[in-house]
Amino acid sequence: MKRRLPSAILFMLLIIPYSSYAEEYSLDDLYKIALQRSETIKISEEDIYISEREKDRAMAALFPKLSAFANYTEYPSEKTTDLFVIQPNNSTSWGLRLDQSLSTSGKELTALGIAKESIVKSRVDLESVKEGYLLNVASSYYDVLKAKKALDIAKASEERLTKYRNAAQTRLRVGEITKTVLLRAEAELSGAQSELIRAENNLKLAKAVLARKAGISGDYDLKEDQPSAVSGQQSAVLTTTLDDLKQTAFSERSEIRSVELQKKIAGEQIKYTKGSYWPDVSVEGVYVRNESHPSAAFTNNESIFGGIKLNYPFFEGGLRRAEVKEAEARFRQADYRLADLYKSVNIEVENAYLNFLTVSGTLEKLQAEAAYAADNYNAVSKQFEFGLANSLDVMDANTLLVTSERQLANAKYDHQFAILQLKRATGTLLKTAGSSQQTSSR
Repeated sequence: MKRRLPSAILFMLLIIPYSSYAEEYSLDDLYKIALQRSETIKISEEDIYISEREKDRAMAALFPKLSAFANYTEYPSEKTTDLFVIQPNNSTSWGLRLDQSLSTSGKELTALGIAKESIVKSRVDLESVKEGYLLNVASSYYDVLKAKKALDIAKASEERLTKYRNAAQTRLRVGEITKTVLLRAEAELSGAQSELIRAENNLKLAKAVLARKAGISGDYDLKEDQPSAVSGQQSAVLTTTLDDLKQTAFSERSEIRSVELQKKIAGEQIKYTKGSYWPDVSVEGVYVRNESHPSAAFTNNESIFGGIKLNYPFFEGGLRRAEVKEAEARFRQADYRLADLYKSVNIEVENAYLNFLTVSGTLEKLQAEAAYAADNYNAVSKQFEFGLANSLDVMDANTLLVTSERQLANAKYDHQFAILQLKRATGTLLKTAGSSQQTSSR
Protein backbone atom coordinates (compact mmCIF):
# COMPACT_ATOMS: atom_id res chain seq x y z
CA MET A 1 0.00 0.00 0.00
CA LYS A 2 2.84 2.36 0.86
CA ARG A 3 4.47 1.72 -2.53
CA ARG A 4 1.24 2.47 -4.38
CA LEU A 5 0.67 5.83 -2.67
CA PRO A 6 3.62 7.77 -4.27
CA SER A 7 2.64 6.38 -7.69
CA ALA A 8 -0.94 7.54 -7.22
CA ILE A 9 0.22 11.01 -6.16
CA LEU A 10 2.52 11.26 -9.20
CA PHE A 11 -0.33 10.16 -11.46
CA MET A 12 -2.63 12.83 -10.03
CA LEU A 13 0.02 15.52 -10.42
CA LEU A 14 0.39 14.62 -14.08
CA ILE A 15 -3.29 14.32 -14.86
CA ILE A 16 -4.95 17.07 -12.83
CA PRO A 17 -3.27 20.09 -14.52
CA TYR A 18 -4.36 18.89 -17.96
CA SER A 19 -7.84 17.77 -16.99
CA SER A 20 -8.65 21.04 -15.18
CA TYR A 21 -7.00 23.33 -17.74
CA ALA A 22 -9.28 25.86 -19.36
CA GLU A 23 -8.15 28.86 -21.38
CA GLU A 24 -9.02 32.20 -19.85
CA TYR A 25 -9.87 35.17 -22.05
CA SER A 26 -10.37 38.85 -21.37
CA LEU A 27 -12.56 40.97 -23.62
CA ASP A 28 -9.48 42.37 -25.39
CA ASP A 29 -8.27 38.81 -26.01
CA LEU A 30 -11.60 37.97 -27.61
CA TYR A 31 -11.46 41.15 -29.72
CA LYS A 32 -8.05 40.17 -31.06
CA ILE A 33 -9.05 36.59 -31.82
CA ALA A 34 -12.34 37.60 -33.46
CA LEU A 35 -10.61 40.11 -35.75
CA GLN A 36 -8.20 37.41 -36.87
CA ARG A 37 -10.66 34.55 -37.34
CA SER A 38 -14.08 36.00 -38.17
CA GLU A 39 -15.40 34.98 -41.58
CA THR A 40 -17.51 38.14 -41.67
CA ILE A 41 -14.38 40.29 -41.44
CA LYS A 42 -12.52 38.15 -43.96
CA ILE A 43 -15.38 38.65 -46.43
CA SER A 44 -15.06 42.41 -46.01
CA GLU A 45 -11.28 42.17 -46.49
CA GLU A 46 -11.89 40.37 -49.77
CA ASP A 47 -13.92 43.39 -50.88
CA ILE A 48 -10.73 45.45 -50.60
CA TYR A 49 -8.88 42.90 -52.71
CA ILE A 50 -11.63 43.02 -55.35
CA SER A 51 -11.51 46.84 -55.37
CA GLU A 52 -7.76 46.75 -55.91
CA ARG A 53 -8.22 44.45 -58.89
CA GLU A 54 -10.87 46.84 -60.28
CA LYS A 55 -8.23 49.55 -60.17
CA ASP A 56 -5.85 47.26 -62.11
CA ARG A 57 -8.55 46.83 -64.75
CA ALA A 58 -9.04 50.60 -64.99
CA MET A 59 -5.28 51.06 -65.29
CA ALA A 60 -5.09 48.44 -68.06
CA ALA A 61 -7.46 50.50 -70.22
CA LEU A 62 -4.78 53.22 -70.44
CA PHE A 63 -2.23 50.90 -72.10
CA PRO A 64 -2.32 49.72 -75.73
CA LYS A 65 -3.14 46.11 -76.52
CA LEU A 66 -0.50 44.08 -78.32
CA SER A 67 -1.75 40.91 -80.00
CA ALA A 68 -0.46 38.28 -82.41
CA PHE A 69 -2.32 36.36 -85.04
CA ALA A 70 -1.56 33.51 -87.44
CA ASN A 71 -3.43 31.64 -90.13
CA TYR A 72 -2.71 28.51 -92.21
CA THR A 73 -4.82 27.46 -95.23
CA GLU A 74 -4.52 24.13 -97.11
CA TYR A 75 -6.05 23.90 -100.64
CA PRO A 76 -7.06 20.67 -102.46
CA SER A 77 -4.64 21.34 -105.34
CA GLU A 78 -2.63 24.14 -106.77
CA LYS A 79 -3.83 26.04 -109.81
CA THR A 80 -1.31 27.73 -112.05
CA THR A 81 -0.93 29.15 -115.51
CA ASP A 82 2.29 29.49 -117.45
CA LEU A 83 3.08 32.77 -115.71
CA PHE A 84 1.02 32.98 -112.50
CA VAL A 85 0.06 30.91 -109.52
CA ILE A 86 -3.72 31.24 -109.16
CA GLN A 87 -4.10 28.97 -106.10
CA PRO A 88 -1.17 27.61 -104.08
CA ASN A 89 -1.08 24.32 -102.27
CA ASN A 90 -1.08 26.11 -98.94
CA SER A 91 -0.57 29.54 -97.51
CA THR A 92 0.30 30.98 -94.11
CA SER A 93 0.04 34.42 -92.66
CA TRP A 94 1.01 35.79 -89.28
CA GLY A 95 1.68 39.12 -87.70
CA LEU A 96 1.41 41.49 -84.79
CA ARG A 97 -0.97 44.36 -84.11
CA LEU A 98 -1.03 47.19 -81.65
CA ASP A 99 -4.40 48.76 -80.74
CA GLN A 100 -5.27 51.63 -78.48
CA SER A 101 -8.64 53.28 -78.06
CA LEU A 102 -9.23 56.31 -75.86
CA SER A 103 -12.06 58.71 -75.31
CA THR A 104 -11.38 62.35 -76.04
CA SER A 105 -13.25 63.14 -72.80
CA GLY A 106 -10.60 61.28 -70.75
CA LYS A 107 -13.19 59.03 -69.13
CA GLU A 108 -10.58 56.30 -68.75
CA LEU A 109 -8.78 58.53 -66.24
CA THR A 110 -12.11 59.21 -64.54
CA ALA A 111 -12.67 55.44 -64.21
CA LEU A 112 -9.22 55.07 -62.68
CA GLY A 113 -10.05 57.77 -60.14
CA ILE A 114 -13.33 56.02 -59.28
CA ALA A 115 -11.47 52.75 -58.78
CA LYS A 116 -9.02 54.39 -56.37
CA GLU A 117 -11.87 55.97 -54.39
CA SER A 118 -13.59 52.56 -54.25
CA ILE A 119 -10.51 51.07 -52.58
CA VAL A 120 -10.61 53.76 -49.90
CA LYS A 121 -14.34 53.15 -49.44
CA SER A 122 -13.80 49.40 -49.04
CA ARG A 123 -11.24 50.05 -46.30
CA VAL A 124 -13.64 52.38 -44.50
CA ASP A 125 -16.40 49.76 -44.83
CA LEU A 126 -14.04 47.22 -43.27
CA GLU A 127 -13.66 49.47 -40.21
CA SER A 128 -17.44 49.60 -39.90
CA VAL A 129 -17.72 45.82 -40.13
CA LYS A 130 -15.00 45.39 -37.49
CA GLU A 131 -16.67 47.79 -35.07
CA GLY A 132 -20.05 46.10 -35.47
CA TYR A 133 -18.49 42.69 -34.97
CA LEU A 134 -16.57 43.77 -31.88
CA LEU A 135 -19.79 45.04 -30.33
CA ASN A 136 -21.44 41.68 -31.07
CA VAL A 137 -18.55 39.88 -29.40
CA ALA A 138 -18.82 42.21 -26.39
CA SER A 139 -22.57 41.57 -26.18
CA SER A 140 -21.99 37.81 -26.07
CA TYR A 141 -19.14 38.29 -23.58
CA TYR A 142 -21.46 40.05 -21.15
CA ASP A 143 -24.20 37.49 -21.80
CA VAL A 144 -21.81 34.81 -20.56
CA LEU A 145 -20.92 36.87 -17.49
CA LYS A 146 -24.62 37.42 -16.75
CA ALA A 147 -25.33 33.70 -17.15
CA LYS A 148 -22.38 32.86 -14.93
CA LYS A 149 -23.60 35.26 -12.24
CA ALA A 150 -27.16 33.90 -12.58
CA LEU A 151 -25.77 30.41 -11.96
CA ASP A 152 -23.99 31.62 -8.80
CA ILE A 153 -27.21 33.24 -7.60
CA ALA A 154 -29.19 30.07 -8.30
CA LYS A 155 -26.64 27.99 -6.38
CA ALA A 156 -26.79 30.36 -3.42
CA SER A 157 -30.59 30.29 -3.46
CA GLU A 158 -30.58 26.50 -3.59
CA GLU A 159 -28.20 26.40 -0.58
CA ARG A 160 -30.36 28.82 1.41
CA LEU A 161 -33.54 26.88 0.70
CA THR A 162 -31.79 23.63 1.63
CA LYS A 163 -30.90 25.10 5.04
CA TYR A 164 -34.47 26.37 5.37
CA ARG A 165 -35.87 22.92 4.52
CA ASN A 166 -33.53 21.33 7.09
CA ALA A 167 -34.60 23.84 9.70
CA ALA A 168 -38.26 23.09 8.92
CA GLN A 169 -37.60 19.35 9.36
CA THR A 170 -36.02 20.02 12.75
CA ARG A 171 -38.89 22.18 13.94
CA LEU A 172 -41.44 19.61 12.67
CA ARG A 173 -39.77 16.85 14.70
CA VAL A 174 -40.08 18.91 17.89
CA GLY A 175 -43.69 19.82 17.03
CA GLU A 176 -43.19 23.55 16.55
CA ILE A 177 -44.67 23.64 13.03
CA THR A 178 -47.13 21.64 10.99
CA LYS A 179 -46.23 19.39 8.07
CA THR A 180 -47.59 21.91 5.57
CA VAL A 181 -44.67 24.20 6.38
CA LEU A 182 -42.23 21.41 5.52
CA LEU A 183 -44.09 20.64 2.28
CA ARG A 184 -43.88 24.30 1.32
CA ALA A 185 -40.14 24.26 2.00
CA GLU A 186 -39.69 21.13 -0.13
CA ALA A 187 -41.65 22.74 -2.99
CA GLU A 188 -39.56 25.91 -2.85
CA LEU A 189 -36.36 23.85 -2.82
CA SER A 190 -37.47 21.87 -5.87
CA GLY A 191 -38.20 25.12 -7.68
CA ALA A 192 -34.72 26.42 -6.82
CA GLN A 193 -33.13 23.18 -8.08
CA SER A 194 -34.98 23.42 -11.39
CA GLU A 195 -33.86 27.06 -11.69
CA LEU A 196 -30.29 25.86 -11.07
CA ILE A 197 -30.54 23.38 -13.96
CA ARG A 198 -31.91 26.12 -16.21
CA ALA A 199 -29.07 28.47 -15.23
CA GLU A 200 -26.45 25.80 -15.96
CA ASN A 201 -27.81 25.22 -19.46
CA ASN A 202 -28.15 28.94 -20.13
CA LEU A 203 -24.48 29.36 -19.28
CA LYS A 204 -23.49 26.53 -21.65
CA LEU A 205 -25.52 28.10 -24.46
CA ALA A 206 -24.10 31.58 -23.83
CA LYS A 207 -20.54 30.21 -23.88
CA ALA A 208 -21.23 28.34 -27.12
CA VAL A 209 -22.56 31.51 -28.78
CA LEU A 210 -19.53 33.51 -27.65
CA ALA A 211 -17.17 30.77 -28.86
CA ARG A 212 -18.87 30.86 -32.26
CA LYS A 213 -18.57 34.63 -32.60
CA ALA A 214 -15.02 34.91 -31.31
CA GLY A 215 -13.77 31.80 -33.12
CA ILE A 216 -12.51 29.90 -30.09
CA SER A 217 -12.89 26.23 -29.22
CA GLY A 218 -12.65 24.02 -26.17
CA ASP A 219 -13.49 24.84 -22.60
CA TYR A 220 -12.71 28.36 -21.48
CA ASP A 221 -13.33 30.93 -18.79
CA LEU A 222 -13.59 34.71 -18.88
CA LYS A 223 -11.64 37.43 -17.15
CA GLU A 224 -13.59 40.50 -16.11
CA ASP A 225 -12.36 44.07 -16.46
CA GLN A 226 -10.91 45.67 -13.36
CA PRO A 227 -13.38 48.01 -11.58
CA SER A 228 -10.82 50.83 -11.81
CA ALA A 229 -10.77 50.54 -15.60
CA VAL A 230 -14.57 50.64 -15.76
CA SER A 231 -14.78 53.67 -13.48
CA GLY A 232 -12.14 55.43 -15.57
CA GLN A 233 -14.18 54.88 -18.73
CA GLN A 234 -17.31 56.08 -16.94
CA SER A 235 -15.57 59.26 -15.80
CA ALA A 236 -14.38 59.93 -19.34
CA VAL A 237 -17.96 59.71 -20.61
CA LEU A 238 -19.43 61.85 -17.85
CA THR A 239 -16.92 64.66 -18.51
CA THR A 240 -17.99 64.83 -22.17
CA THR A 241 -21.11 66.68 -23.27
CA LEU A 242 -23.71 65.17 -25.58
CA ASP A 243 -22.94 67.72 -28.28
CA ASP A 244 -19.26 66.82 -28.17
CA LEU A 245 -20.14 63.13 -28.51
CA LYS A 246 -22.29 63.89 -31.56
CA GLN A 247 -19.52 65.91 -33.18
CA THR A 248 -17.12 63.05 -32.52
CA ALA A 249 -19.55 60.64 -34.18
CA PHE A 250 -19.93 62.88 -37.24
CA SER A 251 -16.17 62.94 -37.74
CA GLU A 252 -15.31 59.39 -36.69
CA ARG A 253 -18.16 57.14 -37.79
CA SER A 254 -16.92 55.01 -40.66
CA GLU A 255 -20.47 54.73 -42.04
CA ILE A 256 -20.59 58.50 -42.61
CA ARG A 257 -17.17 58.52 -44.28
CA SER A 258 -18.27 55.61 -46.45
CA VAL A 259 -21.42 57.37 -47.67
CA GLU A 260 -19.44 60.58 -48.27
CA LEU A 261 -17.09 58.58 -50.48
CA GLN A 262 -20.09 56.95 -52.17
CA LYS A 263 -21.47 60.42 -52.96
CA LYS A 264 -18.11 61.49 -54.36
CA ILE A 265 -17.94 58.37 -56.52
CA ALA A 266 -21.51 58.98 -57.74
CA GLY A 267 -20.44 62.47 -58.82
CA GLU A 268 -17.52 60.99 -60.75
CA GLN A 269 -19.88 58.48 -62.33
CA ILE A 270 -21.87 61.37 -63.83
CA LYS A 271 -18.67 62.78 -65.33
CA TYR A 272 -17.75 59.33 -66.65
CA THR A 273 -21.16 58.78 -68.21
CA LYS A 274 -21.19 62.20 -69.88
CA GLY A 275 -17.88 61.22 -71.50
CA SER A 276 -19.92 59.06 -73.88
CA TYR A 277 -20.96 62.26 -75.67
CA TRP A 278 -17.36 62.70 -76.80
CA PRO A 279 -15.85 60.76 -79.73
CA ASP A 280 -13.43 57.88 -79.28
CA VAL A 281 -10.04 57.86 -81.00
CA SER A 282 -8.54 54.52 -82.00
CA VAL A 283 -4.99 53.96 -83.17
CA GLU A 284 -3.68 50.74 -84.68
CA GLY A 285 -0.39 49.48 -86.06
CA VAL A 286 -0.08 46.13 -87.87
CA TYR A 287 2.77 43.98 -89.17
CA VAL A 288 1.72 41.08 -91.51
CA ARG A 289 3.83 38.33 -93.07
CA ASN A 290 2.32 36.17 -95.90
CA GLU A 291 3.83 33.01 -97.41
CA SER A 292 2.43 30.52 -99.90
CA HIS A 293 3.64 27.34 -101.66
CA PRO A 294 4.30 27.62 -104.45
CA SER A 295 4.83 31.33 -104.10
CA ALA A 296 3.35 33.77 -106.56
CA ALA A 297 5.63 36.15 -108.36
CA PHE A 298 3.73 39.32 -107.46
CA THR A 299 2.65 38.49 -103.92
CA ASN A 300 3.50 41.07 -101.21
CA ASN A 301 4.97 38.82 -98.55
CA GLU A 302 5.41 41.47 -95.87
CA SER A 303 3.48 44.60 -95.00
CA ILE A 304 3.41 47.14 -92.20
CA PHE A 305 0.64 49.68 -91.83
CA GLY A 306 -0.99 51.92 -89.27
CA GLY A 307 -4.21 53.86 -88.95
CA ILE A 308 -6.22 56.18 -86.81
CA LYS A 309 -10.00 56.16 -86.47
CA LEU A 310 -12.45 58.59 -84.99
CA ASN A 311 -15.74 57.11 -83.83
CA TYR A 312 -18.72 59.18 -82.74
CA PRO A 313 -22.17 57.62 -82.51
CA PHE A 314 -24.74 60.30 -83.41
CA PHE A 315 -27.84 58.33 -82.49
CA GLU A 316 -28.19 55.45 -80.03
CA GLY A 317 -31.90 55.61 -79.30
CA GLY A 318 -31.45 57.79 -76.17
CA LEU A 319 -29.02 55.36 -74.47
CA ARG A 320 -26.46 57.96 -73.39
CA ARG A 321 -29.11 60.36 -72.12
CA ALA A 322 -30.69 57.55 -70.07
CA GLU A 323 -27.29 56.59 -68.60
CA VAL A 324 -26.57 60.19 -67.59
CA LYS A 325 -29.99 60.58 -65.97
CA GLU A 326 -29.47 57.29 -64.09
CA ALA A 327 -26.07 58.45 -62.81
CA GLU A 328 -27.56 61.76 -61.67
CA ALA A 329 -30.31 59.88 -59.80
CA ARG A 330 -27.68 57.73 -58.04
CA PHE A 331 -25.89 60.90 -56.98
CA ARG A 332 -29.12 62.26 -55.49
CA GLN A 333 -29.66 58.93 -53.72
CA ALA A 334 -26.20 59.17 -52.16
CA ASP A 335 -26.94 62.74 -51.06
CA TYR A 336 -30.24 61.71 -49.44
CA ARG A 337 -28.56 58.67 -47.83
CA LEU A 338 -25.89 60.89 -46.30
CA ALA A 339 -28.45 63.32 -44.88
CA ASP A 340 -30.49 60.42 -43.46
CA LEU A 341 -27.39 58.86 -41.93
CA TYR A 342 -26.47 62.08 -40.13
CA LYS A 343 -29.93 62.14 -38.55
CA SER A 344 -29.75 58.44 -37.61
CA VAL A 345 -26.31 58.81 -36.04
CA ASN A 346 -27.54 61.84 -34.11
CA ILE A 347 -30.37 59.78 -32.57
CA GLU A 348 -28.13 56.76 -32.04
CA VAL A 349 -25.61 58.77 -30.02
CA GLU A 350 -28.35 60.39 -27.95
CA ASN A 351 -29.97 57.01 -27.29
CA ALA A 352 -26.66 55.44 -26.25
CA TYR A 353 -25.81 58.40 -24.01
CA LEU A 354 -29.20 58.40 -22.24
CA ASN A 355 -29.07 54.63 -21.85
CA PHE A 356 -25.65 54.99 -20.23
CA LEU A 357 -26.97 57.63 -17.80
CA THR A 358 -29.99 55.46 -16.98
CA VAL A 359 -27.95 52.36 -16.26
CA SER A 360 -25.37 54.33 -14.27
CA GLY A 361 -28.10 55.91 -12.13
CA THR A 362 -29.90 52.65 -11.37
CA LEU A 363 -26.72 50.71 -10.61
CA GLU A 364 -26.08 52.51 -7.32
CA LYS A 365 -29.70 52.04 -6.20
CA LEU A 366 -29.63 48.34 -7.04
CA GLN A 367 -26.43 47.88 -5.02
CA ALA A 368 -28.22 49.31 -1.97
CA GLU A 369 -31.30 47.17 -2.65
CA ALA A 370 -29.22 43.98 -2.84
CA ALA A 371 -27.44 44.83 0.43
CA TYR A 372 -30.76 45.48 2.21
CA ALA A 373 -32.27 42.29 0.77
CA ALA A 374 -29.31 40.22 2.05
CA ASP A 375 -29.62 41.71 5.56
CA ASN A 376 -33.38 41.13 5.47
CA TYR A 377 -33.01 37.46 4.56
CA ASN A 378 -30.41 36.84 7.26
CA ALA A 379 -32.68 38.44 9.86
CA VAL A 380 -35.83 36.58 8.74
CA SER A 381 -34.07 33.20 8.54
CA LYS A 382 -32.80 33.65 12.13
CA GLN A 383 -36.29 34.59 13.25
CA PHE A 384 -37.69 31.46 11.58
CA GLU A 385 -35.25 29.24 13.44
CA PHE A 386 -36.52 30.67 16.73
CA GLY A 387 -40.19 30.63 15.71
CA LEU A 388 -40.50 34.39 15.29
CA ALA A 389 -41.20 34.25 11.53
CA ASN A 390 -43.28 31.94 9.37
CA SER A 391 -42.47 30.20 6.10
CA LEU A 392 -44.02 32.94 3.97
CA ASP A 393 -41.66 35.50 5.49
CA VAL A 394 -38.68 33.31 4.58
CA MET A 395 -39.92 32.77 1.02
CA ASP A 396 -40.57 36.47 0.49
CA ALA A 397 -37.13 37.36 1.82
CA ASN A 398 -35.43 34.80 -0.43
CA THR A 399 -37.39 35.89 -3.49
CA LEU A 400 -36.50 39.53 -2.84
CA LEU A 401 -32.83 38.62 -2.41
CA VAL A 402 -32.65 36.53 -5.58
CA THR A 403 -34.45 39.18 -7.60
CA SER A 404 -32.27 42.02 -6.33
CA GLU A 405 -29.07 40.03 -6.93
CA ARG A 406 -30.10 39.25 -10.51
CA GLN A 407 -31.03 42.86 -11.19
CA LEU A 408 -27.75 44.07 -9.74
CA ALA A 409 -25.70 41.61 -11.79
CA ASN A 410 -27.52 42.53 -15.00
CA ALA A 411 -27.21 46.24 -14.28
CA LYS A 412 -23.48 45.88 -13.61
CA TYR A 413 -22.82 44.27 -16.97
CA ASP A 414 -25.36 46.46 -18.78
CA HIS A 415 -23.44 49.46 -17.45
CA GLN A 416 -20.17 48.19 -18.91
CA PHE A 417 -21.84 47.30 -22.19
CA ALA A 418 -23.51 50.74 -22.35
CA ILE A 419 -20.05 52.32 -22.38
CA LEU A 420 -19.12 50.16 -25.38
CA GLN A 421 -22.40 51.00 -27.11
CA LEU A 422 -21.62 54.69 -26.71
CA LYS A 423 -18.14 54.15 -28.15
CA ARG A 424 -19.67 52.31 -31.09
CA ALA A 425 -22.19 55.11 -31.61
CA THR A 426 -19.38 57.69 -31.69
CA GLY A 427 -17.19 55.55 -33.94
CA THR A 428 -14.35 55.16 -31.44
CA LEU A 429 -14.81 51.53 -30.38
CA LEU A 430 -12.20 50.13 -32.76
CA LYS A 431 -9.59 52.70 -31.71
CA THR A 432 -10.18 52.35 -27.98
CA ALA A 433 -10.20 48.56 -28.23
CA GLY A 434 -6.55 48.92 -29.12
CA SER A 435 -6.82 46.10 -31.61
CA SER A 436 -7.18 47.80 -34.93
CA GLN A 437 -5.82 45.45 -37.46
CA GLN A 438 -3.97 46.39 -40.55
CA THR A 439 -5.87 45.52 -43.65
CA SER A 440 -4.57 42.39 -45.15
CA SER A 441 -2.80 42.91 -48.41
CA ARG A 442 -2.24 40.49 -51.17
